[in-house]
Amino acid sequence: MSKPTILIALGGNALIQAGQQGSVEEQLANLKPAMETVVKLIDDYTVVLTHGNGPHVGNILLQQESTDEVYKQPLAVVGAMSQGQIGFLIEMALTEALNRAGKTLDFTTLVTYTIVDENDPAFQNPTKYVGPFFTEEEAKTKPYPVKDSKSGKGWRRVVASPAPLEIGNYKEVKALIDQDVVAICTGGGGIPVKRTQYGIEGVDAVIDKDLASSLLAAQAGIGTLCIATDEANVCINYKKENEQRLSKMTVADCEKYLAEGQFPAGSMGPKVQAAASFVKKTGRNAIITTISNIEGALKGEAGTTIVP
Repeated sequence: MSKPTILIALGGNALIQAGQQGSVEEQLANLKPAMETVVKLIDDYTVVLTHGNGPHVGNILLQQESTDEVYKQPLAVVGAMSQGQIGFLIEMALTEALNRAGKTLDFTTLVTYTIVDENDPAFQNPTKYVGPFFTEEEAKTKPYPVKDSKSGKGWRRVVASPAPLEIGNYKEVKALIDQDVVAICTGGGGIPVKRTQYGIEGVDAVIDKDLASSLLAAQAGIGTLCIATDEANVCINYKKENEQRLSKMTVADCEKYLAEGQFPAGSMGPKVQAAASFVKKTGRNAIITTISNIEGALKGEAGTTIVP
């Protein structure tokens, strides 16, 4: 009998601090607890892993721009490079977690592309943060678009973030699921591409990984979407005296709170939007919580569950 499926979208401290890539050792230290959680789940679930790539893309761009002796790769290719890089780190951390637990499991990193509309208005208004933080004075000297991150940490480079329309490799992901192979895929939201007459062509953008993960989960028929973040629960009136931690939201609740501006675009907003979109399309539940709470959230004992 096949196991139920879950997609875990790694983010926050489960992957890497926003805006900071860190050394390989630091990244592995972040990933090890996340992979220990994955190993706890594999007896009962077939797992698909997705992840962000903003810090890594920003770092690769800085490397390219630091010298004129190398050919500058377009942003789509940089996204592909980051998928392989992060997939390798996840595989290292997952291998160690499996060996420590005395378990075996097949897994693979699948470099994945995502179809976008080349006429998406997002190309005229870059909003996706990549790379490190800058002071306002440093930001003024940069030759590319930079915006205040609204996080209190400073300014960051921004690139276009068009809406994902289709995950190009979702059938391959389904094939891996059928074989109970952990697919590490749709990294950084997938490589953004547009359709051409006979194929696909990369475009300069970085897709939101939560929105892309939601789309992949729906297309691949995954049972539960789990969005890992740094907060145990979704909150309304966040960090105010009347803050309220939510254990459950309906799609209607999500839409209401989003319209009220409860969830900022640069933080919880895309996660709630992605979760609600998955639930609305499939009628299945989504979860938003920390990576360490996912096991409890699947039992209804932790996190925030979004229901139809």
